[in-house]
Amino acid sequence: MKKKSTLPDVNFSEYGGVRYLHLGSEWVQGSMRLDSPFEIHLEYVQRMMAWLLLVEPDSVAARHCMQLGLGAGSLTKFCFKKMKLKTTAIELNPQVVAACKLWFKVPNDTKLLSVILGDAEEVVAHELWRGQIDALQVDLYDQEAAAPVLDSYDFYRNCRSLLTEDGVMTVNLFGKDSHFDNSLSKIREAFVGGSVWSFKPTKEGNTVVMAQKTLIEHSKEQLNTRAEHVRAQFGLPAHKWLKVLSQLE
Repeated sequence: MKKKSTLPDVNFSEYGGVRYLHLGSEWVQGSMRLDSPFEIHLEYVQRMMAWLLLVEPDSVAARHCMQLGLGAGSLTKFCFKKMKLKTTAIELNPQVVAACKLWFKVPNDTKLLSVILGDAEEVVAHELWRGQIDALQVDLYDQEAAAPVLDSYDFYRNCRSLLTEDGVMTVNLFGKDSHFDNSLSKIREAFVGGSVWSFKPTKEGNTVVMAQKTLIEHSKEQLNTRAEHVRAQFGLPAHKWLKVLSQLE
């Protein structure tokens, strides 16, 4: 992971009623619709919420979400503002934290919301949150957006250690230099004894992978019922997810 002295400058652009976050390059690191700042704009970011399909709806309100990589704050805002969940975000770049508060309407910290300046690699290796995170959302890219900044077996194993027994990690795998099969192999190795799911890529090339700590059977009927709940309760296109999501053998 890049040291703070080499972290890129942060800027934004606007087009068609959407504000985009950039890390000193043309690559989009996040976005926000100006007329609905607490909704999730990008399709792949919406899919990072698919952990909701793997847990019972009546358990959601008591869960703790953590984002590794703040981006434009879409997941952090949605989990905190829309879902009223305990939410923790970890971000290495202080300019990103400042930009999210100034330009992307990320709220100040409360009893339920913590935006923490820190190194994701150190956080997942620490004991502080071990076994306490229900939904771990991993989206770690630098200004080149070439490949995940953290993508080792040890990293994914430590991510798993943060999860509760039925907790779920969702990961964005994207980049012109990214080797998806290699990344997926590391995730599957780290989650032996659990289950791994994968979406088909979006048209932009983002592939979201989910890994549940414990192997739990989810029937087609259960998934359909949960998808309907997610759509009705949170406005996310969960039935579309089921068409492009599959559990890996």
